[in-house]
Amino acid sequence: MLSTLPLTAGVTLLIVLLMFGTAFAVGKGRHRYGIEAPAVSGHPAFERLYRVQMNTLEWAVMTLPCLWICAAYVNDAVAAGLGGVWLAGRVGYAVAYAREPALRAKGFTVGALAFGALGLAAGGGVLWNLLGY
Repeated sequence: MLSTLPLTAGVTLLIVLLMFGTAFAVGKGRHRYGIEAPAVSGHPAFERLYRVQMNTLEWAVMTLPCLWICAAYVNDAVAAGLGGVWLAGRVGYAVAYAREPALRAKGFTVGALAFGALGLAAGGGVLWNLLGY
């Protein structure tokens, strides 16, 4: 069955790449700003990178199951499209937050709305299936 969902698989890999990128940025920030593990504070620029990583992980944990449930019960293209919007929002959030925290709201909002749409679509698809349609 998974082989019939290549678009969702591709978006999932891009989300994993985003998570890797945020982790890499934190590691690089540790070196640049002299923040030794396990510390997570000390320089405002590092703290922003760390918050981007943590917030992205928090949202990815909720988004990925909705993405795959939507793909399985609704449609690969719908899931991948909404997942791509979520990804774009998260990238926008990450870039804006790292530069200027006050600018992060637009990317955050795009990602949150895409997550909501994925959750509603996934839930609707499951319910539709349970009702036998």
